[in-house]
Order: sequence, then C-alpha cells, then structure tokens
Amino acid sequence: MSAAPTPAWGPPGEEHPPSARINGKHHRIFLWIFLAVQALFLFWIIAGVNGNDHASCEGMVGDALTTCQSAGDAGTAIGVGLVIALWVAVDIILGITYGVYRLARGQRV
Repeated sequence: MSAAPTPAWGPPGEEHPPSARINGKHHRIFLWIFLAVQALFLFWIIAGVNGNDHASCEGMVGDALTTCQSAGDAGTAIGVGLVIALWVAVDIILGITYGVYRLARGQRV
C-alpha cells in the first residue's frame, strides 16, 4: 500500500511556516490604499458635479441662457466622464500591481 502524498509544507508533525502576521495582527495596507483612492475619486466626482453652478450665465435670458446652461451641463458631463475613465485606469493599474506583488511574494490569489 502506498503512503498518502506529503503536503507541500512538509511531512506531518512539522510546524507550518510562519505566517505574515506581526504580533497577531494582519495588516492590509494595500486594501486601505485602494479604499483611499476610491474615496478620492468619489469626492472628485461629487465636487465636479456640484461645482456646475452656471455662474457664467448670469445676466442672460431666453435662448442664450438655455444654451449657456446646456453648454455648462455638457462640459460637466465630459469632465465627469474623463474622471471616471481615469478612475478605471488607476484601478486597473492598482489591480495589476497588486497581482504582481502577490505573485512575487508567492501568495495565492
């Protein structure tokens, strides 16, 4: 009869390799950096949308006022779209960086 395969960390009875925990705490620095970046982009979008107050349209009436407000709204939409595109690009870069970091450390995803 054949013996059971030996686990990758050694034969039974040996201690497991030390974990990455320091003083019993597992620090998730990358998670907090990722969440901070998300909060920053969310704040940037909220500030950009609320910043469109149509102040440059004061004194205009009729079609000129409507055109000025529409142009301001279109500019705000384009700005928010660019911020969202940058947000996606930064998240992809962070994800790739995290994957490379995990592979370099030998941790499974």
